Amino acid sequence: MLDALRTTTWVYPTLEVVHIVGIALLLGNLVALEMRVFGRAATLPVHGLARLSLTIALSGFALAAASGALMFSTQPSELLANRAFVFKMGLLVAAGCNAVWFHARGSLAKLDPLARIQMLSSTAIWLAVVFCGRWIAY
Repeated sequence: MLDALRTTTWVYPTLEVVHIVGIALLLGNLVALEMRVFGRAATLPVHGLARLSLTIALSGFALAAASGALMFSTQPSELLANRAFVFKMGLLVAAGCNAVWFHARGSLAKLDPLARIQMLSSTAIWLAVVFCGRWIAY
């Protein structure tokens, strides 16, 4: 598989597309849920929307993580020496910690100011992940 990633002209670009689609599913659904947390589309039940949005967001994360791991396998030492990549990995850990904190404290049921801060933080972290991902190429 690693040889195909390195030698076949269409495999790596296809992985990049899968990675971007995963990011779009993840970030798009988090923003949709965030809008609901901030009171937009108030007629939509927050728990039903969250169940749908988070399921799609997790699927997007799985696509991005799997494709990212395969892309990483083609040049691990170069990426580990890249500050943008290392910072991106740190941001991914921060995003995971924020998500665990959000759900552990029951923020979705509270929709309080801290829940809103957590949602804004999540979106900011994921946007920074995207920024770092693009910066890796430069």
